[in-house]
Order: sequence, then structure tokens, then C-alpha cells
Amino acid sequence: MSTSHALGDTLTLTKRSLTHILRSPDTIVTTALMPIAFLLLFVFVFGSAIDVGGANYVDYLLPGILLITVASGVAYTAYRLFLDMQGGLNERFRSMPITRSAALWAHVLTSLVANLIALAIVTGVAVLMGFRTGASVGAWLAVAGILVLFTLALTWLAVVSGLAAKSIDGASAFSYPLIFLPFLSSAFVPTEGMPGPVRWFAEHQPVTPIVETLRALFAGTPVGSEIWIALAWCVGILAIAWFAAAAISRRRFG
Repeated sequence: MSTSHALGDTLTLTKRSLTHILRSPDTIVTTALMPIAFLLLFVFVFGSAIDVGGANYVDYLLPGILLITVASGVAYTAYRLFLDMQGGLNERFRSMPITRSAALWAHVLTSLVANLIALAIVTGVAVLMGFRTGASVGAWLAVAGILVLFTLALTWLAVVSGLAAKSIDGASAFSYPLIFLPFLSSAFVPTEGMPGPVRWFAEHQPVTPIVETLRALFAGTPVGSEIWIALAWCVGILAIAWFAAAAISRRRFG
């Protein structure tokens, strides 16, 4: 099929998925609730006891909370994809002249839109709580680009989970480690005070360079080499997840 046909199929199915989201906006609200709860808890309960070098703690905290927002949101992608498969929707699509990859890309694009809305909600709450930034327009665009790339990477992981899962619980369970991974990073506290092995893990897992990059962009300070490490993690996860999803899809649906 032509590229224009594939694009048209993807946009049509994406519109279908987005219509479901708009009819049930509670999924976006639910996605934002837990990160907002973490914001309130850590800023107003733990913030005064955490030393972040004199910085405003909500400024320090927000990048990690944004990553948790995405990790929470992509669980719905795996859930919705699993329900489509269990309902036989993909088999019905196969009997129609629809590009095979369109259904998967529709779920991915829907996830991207829903997560961007949730990220905007969480950022708005952070502003109300005192978040301030000296970021330029270019820095904001860089923040948006990194968050989009991170969302795509985790969403394709969600697609893998949705395709491979045997139950609804199994489809969304993959997101739990992703949600708690920021707790073992520099998202909530500096890594310098962590015990040796924990500090090593925190400094060599994907969340820390992404958080440090976002933090520097928000603060308007030089990002250094962290941005390249962050991009490498995002692109690497995205590539592996995409290839895995394509392989599982071919095996299941031909």
C-alpha cells in the first residue's frame, strides 16, 4: 500500500482512539492524579527535610514527576491494545484493506496526545505550587522534544506488553517498575548521599540523565553531556521496543 494510504489509515484509527479518550477523559485525569499526589507529598511533607543545594524543591522535583506521569499514562496504551486484541478487533481489521501497522501507530499517537495533556496538567499544578523557570523558548522546545521522545519510547514498550500479555493485569503491570524507577535516581534527591551500589545504579540508569537534562533546561543552565546520554537512552529504548513490537505483531497476525 502507498504511504498516503498508510497515513490515512493511521489517522482514521487514531481519530477513533482519541474519540474514546474524549468520551472518557477520566483516564487522563487518573494519569495525572498520582504524579500530582507525589508533588504535594514531597513538596509539602518531605521537601523541607531534603537538601537540594538551596534550590526551590518543586523546581528540583518537577522533571522526575513528569517522567512518572508518562510512565503512568502508557499503562493505558497496553490496556487498550489488549482489549482490542481480546475483542477480535485486529482480526476484523485484517479482513479489511487497512495497513497492518496502522492499528499500532494509532495507539501510539493516542498515547502521545493523552500524555501531553496529562503533562500539561501536572506542569500547571506545579506552577500553582511555586514552580518557576528561566527557560528560553528554545529550552522549552527542547524539553518538549525530550518528553515526546521519552513518551514514544515507553509507549512502544507498552505496545510490546499489550501484544504479549495473557491478561489485562499483565498488560499494564509492566508500567509499575517504570513508575518507581525515578525513586532510584536523582529525581527526588541528589545521588551524592546514596550508598555506593545504589548511587552507581542511580547514576547509570536512564532516568537520571533525562532528569538532569530537563532540570538544566528549566533552569537555563548548560546541559553538558547529559543531554546526549539522555537522547541515547530514549532512542535506544524506542528502537528496541519498536523492533520487538513489530516482531511480535508479525508472529501473531502474520
